[in-house]
Amino acid sequence: MRLILLGPPGAGKGTQSARIVEQHGLPQLSTGDMLRAAVAAGTPVGLKAKDVMASGGLVSDEIVVGIVADRIEEPDARGGFILDGFPRTVPQAEALDRMLAEKGIGLDAVIELKVDENALVDRIAKRVADTLARGEPVRKDDNPEAFKTRLVAYRELTAPLSEYYAKKGLLRVLDGMQPIDQVTAEIARILQPQPA
Repeated sequence: MRLILLGPPGAGKGTQSARIVEQHGLPQLSTGDMLRAAVAAGTPVGLKAKDVMASGGLVSDEIVVGIVADRIEEPDARGGFILDGFPRTVPQAEALDRMLAEKGIGLDAVIELKVDENALVDRIAKRVADTLARGEPVRKDDNPEAFKTRLVAYRELTAPLSEYYAKKGLLRVLDGMQPIDQVTAEIARILQPQPA
């Protein structure tokens, strides 16, 4: 099972990814984590990324796709994976499709969590309060202004992925404003093997 979860920041992708990991034993592949691991391991792609990151630049789509390509070859990802934070743009999705096609594999589903953006601001405030109550540090981007900036970037860059994957017949849209357990149940229904 190879999945992508889409949705704006705060939509619940992290929560649902963790539940899919727990239920299906799939690794959640975060491009940020993979970049750092590839740099630390000194892989050829990691060395390219290190140079770009050291100069303060953004890592190219080619490098990110290379890191994803290397990571999905590892034993824990051979049976499937959840992509987290990638693709973020249609060109990245196209590059991902080419790389997967070269490996003879494809995506099984792209699940989009649709949410009310105004309600997301309240959700982020609650997340901050819960994090502080647990005595944990709050993410730098968990404040209303930074969050609104992230929403604008999502709308401009990432939202077009919905149409891209809908045209491929892969997109499944869920109401991300439902209770967490309800969203989990709907995702579980989507991921159930379909009768042949």
